[in-house]
Amino acid sequence: MDCKEFEKGISGFIARKLDYPTLKGFNEHMEKCENCREELMIQFFVTEGIQRLEDGGTFDLQAELDQRLNEARHKLRFNSRILRVGIALEILAAVMLAGIVIWAVV
Repeated sequence: MDCKEFEKGISGFIARKLDYPTLKGFNEHMEKCENCREELMIQFFVTEGIQRLEDGGTFDLQAELDQRLNEARHKLRFNSRILRVGIALEILAAVMLAGIVIWAVV
């Protein structure tokens, strides 16, 4: 993901609407690009700050952004584990199918 794609994805990130592959690229790019990380902070603070002001509540936007980033990392780790389990199950199913075919032929 490049900076332009990252900036396009910021609103989706804030709204928690990025799919797994996009979120993965978004997170990877953010980890290595200081400018995009700053842009995310600015847009998050503006978007969420205006909403909080309209709601009239108190808020800690930095803590909320950190929480949102931690949620995204957790989601990525969880989805990655699910993908690995799925791959392992597919391999197991293929091996079992091959065993059944060999057993049926013999």
